[in-house]
Amino acid sequence: MSAVIEPTEPLIRAVLDLRHDLHAHPELAYQERRTSAVVERELAAAGVESVAGLAGGTGVLGWLPATDNPASAPTIALRADMDALPIHEATGKPYASQHEGVMHACGHDGHTSILLGAARTLAHSTRRPNNVLLLFQPAEEGGAGGQKMVQDGVLSGKVLGKPADMIFGLHGWTTLPLGKLATRVGPMMAATNTFEVVLEGRGGHAAAPHTTRDPIAAAAYLVTALQSLASRNADPLDSLVVTVGQIEGGSAVNIIPEFARIRGTVRTLLPETRATIAQRFREVCEGVAQAFGMTASIDWVEGYPVTSNHVKAVGRFMEVVGEELGRDSVSDQGEQTMGGEDFSFYGTECPACFFQLGLIPPGEDGYASVHTPQFDFNDDAIPYGIRAMVALAVRPF
Repeated sequence: MSAVIEPTEPLIRAVLDLRHDLHAHPELAYQERRTSAVVERELAAAGVESVAGLAGGTGVLGWLPATDNPASAPTIALRADMDALPIHEATGKPYASQHEGVMHACGHDGHTSILLGAARTLAHSTRRPNNVLLLFQPAEEGGAGGQKMVQDGVLSGKVLGKPADMIFGLHGWTTLPLGKLATRVGPMMAATNTFEVVLEGRGGHAAAPHTTRDPIAAAAYLVTALQSLASRNADPLDSLVVTVGQIEGGSAVNIIPEFARIRGTVRTLLPETRATIAQRFREVCEGVAQAFGMTASIDWVEGYPVTSNHVKAVGRFMEVVGEELGRDSVSDQGEQTMGGEDFSFYGTECPACFFQLGLIPPGEDGYASVHTPQFDFNDDAIPYGIRAMVALAVRPF
């Protein structure tokens, strides 16, 4: 192992204190005002130039020029997300959320703290061969804050610094052991789509269903019919998830309603699968509605694109982080997941690599899942995250 710039023990302790403070004060998407102010304060204390008020008001961009000829030096971007989730915390930690019904259940407090620790470490370095952009974005949790950061020009040099040549981001990973980091070339996290289908029938008395067009019966049939999209319309070696998460209809047990509504999500890993399934989804919904003698109103919304890692960015990760933490600590066979990530938007601007940071403590079989009341970021993973980010930023490009 070869430490590029070893984060000091006092720095690690300060970052852990910062993480606990952020954890105690979680803020939902586009409401990260306190968090954004903390980021600004920490960057200023480290001597890092920054611009705030991005991506709807709470995004922050930091800039550290190369120590030698920044005009011609490559630019590496590092990203963290800041928002929390509408979940009531049940960790019992002394630094648990002080905001009722809101908590850091996806580890963004850890991600933000890691990047601030990396920023401080990099700022204290006397030799930085690369320029470094530090992206602190709002609203990863469904709000597409990454897309707004891109639209504001954070990677183009429009806001601060120079255009990014490559970008890296991480996520604490609950199925990976502490000290292990993983990524992969190509699709790593799914494209997200949401849907709402309203089946409009004809209501009536429950004792005379033959005089009605029952949307409840049609909705029940449609829920099962949609599963044929995964079983009969996608390559078995491809990945496709179709989930109906909400069914709504009716007002009383003896009334057949006028309409029923279903809502859900479709996840895909390949662009061609996404396009095919969008069309087949509509055909299945309209076909079921016709079979039941009613109409279907369909609202299909494309969310995040596939998070796909560039081969060159993955190559840099494997080489640089492998040298920093040890070859046995990194893997290019990271887990694919059907979860979505708005880091995907950055990959449309420059080569990108999203990587997983292990959280499972030694001797443990697992870790509390993200998006649950029991989740808390593992403090012991933070030094690994800082060292990885620093190495990616300072190793010659």
